[in-house]
Amino acid sequence: MASAAAFQTDAISPPSMLLALTELPRAAAEFASLSLASPLLASAPRGDGHPVLVLPGFATSDASTKVLRKFLTRMGYDAHTWDLGRNLGHKAIGREGEKLVARLRAIHEATGQKVSLIGWSLGGVMARLVAHRAPEAVRQVISLGSPFAGSPRTTNVWRVYEWLTGDKVDDARTVRQLDDHAGPPPVPSTAIWSRGDGIVAWQTCKERESATTDNIEVRGSHCGLGVNPSVLYAVADRLAQPDDGWAPFKRDGLKAWVYPSAGHA
Repeated sequence: MASAAAFQTDAISPPSMLLALTELPRAAAEFASLSLASPLLASAPRGDGHPVLVLPGFATSDASTKVLRKFLTRMGYDAHTWDLGRNLGHKAIGREGEKLVARLRAIHEATGQKVSLIGWSLGGVMARLVAHRAPEAVRQVISLGSPFAGSPRTTNVWRVYEWLTGDKVDDARTVRQLDDHAGPPPVPSTAIWSRGDGIVAWQTCKERESATTDNIEVRGSHCGLGVNPSVLYAVADRLAQPDDGWAPFKRDGLKAWVYPSAGHA
C-alpha cells in the first residue's frame, strides 16, 4: 500500500478565481459546439449494449448528466441514472457508500452484466470507491475532472461542500481515506481531465501509471465536461473496449490534434 505521503497536495493550489469565473460561459460554448462536432461523434465506436451507470458531480443531480446519457444511449449502451438525488456527498450515498453500492449491484443483477461507471467530478471519486467495494460488478471506471488524488482543499468548492453537507474537510482524515484505497481501482480506469479546469486542480485528477490505467487530457472547462464533444468521443472509445481486452486510448490520425499526450501522476 502506498504511503499517505504520496497523496500530500500542500504544494497544489486551487485554480485561479479568474478561471473559475469563466466556467459557465466556456461550458455554454462547449455545449453549443456539439452540433458542429456531430461528424466526429458519429465516427465514435458503437457500443455493445452493456450497462453504464452515470454519477453526477457535487451538488448536481441526474439532470446534469442528461446530455451524456442521451449520447450513450444513441451509441448503443444501456445508460442508467444514479437515482440518489442531488450529490451531497455522504448524505446521498451513505456514510460508507452503501446506497451507491446497492444501486450498482441492482443494475448488475438485473442485467446479468458488469457495469461501467462514469463519474463527473465528485461522482468520479465515488465511482472509484464503489469499484473497490464491489469489483465483481464493475467493468471499468471513467472519471471526468475528478480530484481523487488530492485534498478537497485543492478545489474552489470545499467551503461550499462543508456548508451543504455538514461534513468538515479534514486534510489528515482525507489523506487517510485516500490511503485506504491507494492506487487505481481493481478494474481498468481512465481519468479524463483538463488544464483549463476552473473548479478542481487538474494535477489531482490524474491516474498513476499502471497496466490498466490511462489519462486523457482534453481542452475545456470543468462544468462542460459532460457536454464537451472531445470528452464524449473519448468516453465512447473507452466504453467500446472489450471486457477482456482493455487497451489505452490511441491518439492516431486526427485524434493527435485533439488530444494532448497522456500524462501520469
